[in-house]
Amino acid sequence: EKRDELWPRGPCFYYDTALFPPGTDSFCLAYLPARGDTVCDLGSGIGLLGTLLLARQESLFIENVELSAPAAALARKTFAENGWADRAAFHEGDLRDVSVLPKAGSVDRDLEPAVSGESAKGEARQIAREETACTLDDVCAAAQRVLRYGGRFTLVHRAERLADVLCAMRSHGIEPKRLRFLAKSPDAAPSLLFVEGKRGGKSGLVIEPPLVPNGEEWDAVYSENEKS
Repeated sequence: EKRDELWPRGPCFYYDTALFPPGTDSFCLAYLPARGDTVCDLGSGIGLLGTLLLARQESLFIENVELSAPAAALARKTFAENGWADRAAFHEGDLRDVSVLPKAGSVDRDLEPAVSGESAKGEARQIAREETACTLDDVCAAAQRVLRYGGRFTLVHRAERLADVLCAMRSHGIEPKRLRFLAKSPDAAPSLLFVEGKRGGKSGLVIEPPLVPNGEEWDAVYSENEKS
């Protein structure tokens, strides 16, 4: 078990090297503005995404849905130490089980970290990164259930799965509205995508310029937190 801080003397988070470590996908999702009051993190893991969101907007309420009990325990520890115990709820279990999910139609924004489809070492990492415990279709079905009408769903995935992602979202009544790719450098092919959809939305997709980690735009977002 390890403890780290988002920035010096800033909010902390706990993680375990045996579980899936903090990844770029959580930072990508936290980069988007969290509209509304209640955010659901499907596959919340150690709670890093919720930590990043609350570090920017403490008025949010985070609904964490996680299959791994050890990961959920670390998330609880993180939220408690940061003084956010009353800003989060925890739902442990399989997101395919509707009894595990938050109340239907109760969420303003639903977030899902990346599923790579690549082989990973260890059961915890396989569940986090491969479609073994649930599929892309299962995730979209869960998002459709918990989102209010007009609520937003944001998903990070590998760039080559773009067609699968858009089709799965539409099949569950979530219309893709905003698409952005992440590339390691300005001249590199995209490696990840993050797409935002609206439950019950009309057609019309805005494709934004690629986001480059450690680029000027990326730095501008997080430098605001470091100065606070």
